[in-house]
Amino acid sequence: QVQLVESGGGSVQPGGSLTLGCAASGIRVSAYGMAWYRQIPGYEREFVASMNGRYADSVKGRVTISRDNDKNMVFLQMTNLNPDDTARYFCNAHRLALFVGSEDYWGQGTQVTVSS
Repeated sequence: QVQLVESGGGSVQPGGSLTLGCAASGIRVSAYGMAWYRQIPGYEREFVASMNGRYADSVKGRVTISRDNDKNMVFLQMTNLNPDDTARYFCNAHRLALFVGSEDYWGQGTQVTVSS
């Protein structure tokens, strides 16, 4: 069974840093497109970063996505956090294959709260 488990969330002061982790099982992260999304209650889930090098304008320069194939994990390093970064962060794995169909997996998320 495929599982994505996020970790590293918590509370941090404005200007602080956090690194989120996404541990995958049942899939190899090297074989999937990996991305991070975030969601505030009452709002649509929004894209944050993907391993293809794309970042949301709101986080460019402050966020770095990375992958460790040996650990089968992806990470999201965040710096200079501000209250607008407060959200639940989700790990996503996706793949489109011609003969087996597309796949799209999500973790349960980890909460990030930025406040004084």
